[in-house]
Amino acid sequence: MPAEPALPSHPALKLAAIGTLAGAFSGLFGVGGGTVIVPLLIFWFGYGERLATGTSLGAIVLIGLLGTIAQGGIYGNVHVVSGLLLAIPAVIGVVIGTAVQQRISQRMVSILFAALLIAIAIELVLK
Repeated sequence: MPAEPALPSHPALKLAAIGTLAGAFSGLFGVGGGTVIVPLLIFWFGYGERLATGTSLGAIVLIGLLGTIAQGGIYGNVHVVSGLLLAIPAVIGVVIGTAVQQRISQRMVSILFAALLIAIAIELVLK
């Protein structure tokens, strides 16, 4: 039986691997932070859900900007007005979501996040 590939041992290499995966998933599917960065920061670095989420949000700013430039500027796949109309209420959602996250246990954050990913997976399989 083939051996499992070794995870990078140096923290900078692990962060580079997480960033590369997030960037690839962001470019392919428009996802990255919640589905790639957060779980890997929790598993590889032992971050709590709150620290992983905040760190992911910080990284996503640049990932999203560069992804938008590539998708829009190079391939013409960005509808700017729709993007802005999504972003404005999303800012309100971030403020509300962050406030709720700070008031519930980290365990509940994990459970809710897992439930969301399972629901999305089921939806994708059934379509």
